[in-house]
Amino acid sequence: MSVASPHASILSLPDLVNGDAELVRRGRYLTATFLVEVGDREFLVRVVEGRVAAVEAGPFLMRSWTFALRASEEAWRRFWEPTPAPGYHDLFAMKKLGVARIEGDLVPLMANLRYVKDVVTAPRRQARA
Repeated sequence: MSVASPHASILSLPDLVNGDAELVRRGRYLTATFLVEVGDREFLVRVVEGRVAAVEAGPFLMRSWTFALRASEEAWRRFWEPTPAPGYHDLFAMKKLGVARIEGDLVPLMANLRYVKDVVTAPRRQARA
């Protein structure tokens, strides 16, 4: 099955995450806004108690975020493949490979790491279905 465009994948996060009761439960202690950069496009993902309340497409002027996940459009496309290649299977693997950057306040990210990883891999699970 082909992977949706990275932009469409990001915009689908509210439906994919909020429809998964276990995932929402796991993220119930996280309320934050994080940035996902897909090539030259930015998206703000606002999470309120584990629910993705909104995904906004940039550009943004002077908008705050807690942490940022940045990668090229191609890197995200490979990350969201149903079975990604080694190095594209995990956010930290992409960082180690040098195709992604993780910035900002890492405490909320690390405190909710499994939840955040499951949020950003939600389009991959949809591609497998």
